[in-house]
Amino acid sequence: MSDGKYPLLILGGGPAGMTAALYARRAGIPATIWEEQYMPGGQMATTPEIENIPGILQTDGFVLSETMAEQVKQLGAVIEMKKATGLSLKPGALSAEAEDGQTAEAETIILAMGARRKKMGIPGEEKFAGRGVSYCAVCDGRLARGKTLAVVGGGNTALEDAIHLANLDCTVTLLHRRNEFRGSPHLLKSVKSHPRITIMTPYIPVAVEGENSISGLLVKHVETEVTETLALSAVFVCIGTMANTEPVKNWLELDSEGRINASENTKTGIPGVYAAGDIRKKPLYQIVTATTDGAVAATHAAEFLWKKQLYY
Repeated sequence: MSDGKYPLLILGGGPAGMTAALYARRAGIPATIWEEQYMPGGQMATTPEIENIPGILQTDGFVLSETMAEQVKQLGAVIEMKKATGLSLKPGALSAEAEDGQTAEAETIILAMGARRKKMGIPGEEKFAGRGVSYCAVCDGRLARGKTLAVVGGGNTALEDAIHLANLDCTVTLLHRRNEFRGSPHLLKSVKSHPRITIMTPYIPVAVEGENSISGLLVKHVETEVTETLALSAVFVCIGTMANTEPVKNWLELDSEGRINASENTKTGIPGVYAAGDIRKKPLYQIVTATTDGAVAATHAAEFLWKKQLYY
């Protein structure tokens, strides 16, 4: 630290945060990551199959997360398992407060807290959260092996999770509120051809049913409003994400989805503060776009510190 301050504090250890640390260290800037999950990687760590990283034919999110973390550690970056619960983004007096009560001052901060899965907001969801209602097929899929279940959603994550669970010998009903899917055509083709996946459109979930465990999912046809109960024992929710911007909502302009309005240069308008990855409003939310943000943000942070003649 310089004068008791972190030169660069990176909030979030997903692909954006870890790439920022990598580029900072290559520029000679000390970098510390605060990651609130049990391991770095963010949503990437729970992605079952990754095939769209240039130069990597196929991998999974857990392996890629571990590799990134090892790379930045070898370069001298520090990864601490801490959650930022509060921020002060006054120009020239940046600081973050952690759950353990620690307050860290920083010369520069990169906001890379990513996003989390949205909830359905229906009766029974909270009751069975972690007991049959899941937001991560990679995390909880092994517990559902061989069961009858539903996947709710229509994007790439829903399609990927449906395939992943079906490959665990699950009988899967993919429930989507529209007849058209937002996910990529090749994933949709795999879903439609999988013998253990049934597609139900246009349907929405109404309630998770059961006493001590899940017995079914009440669903409604969007057009006819006819309801029926699907007999099943687990529900996997994949209906989009919400940016983890609660600590910054009083400091920065957010869009209607709660994401930070920062341009492609990742600058937020507060000197020394940058937004990278899924927390930033942009056209495409992918690992490669998150890593690009991280590289750009770290480069600007290094320039900011050089101009203040703190690091050369």
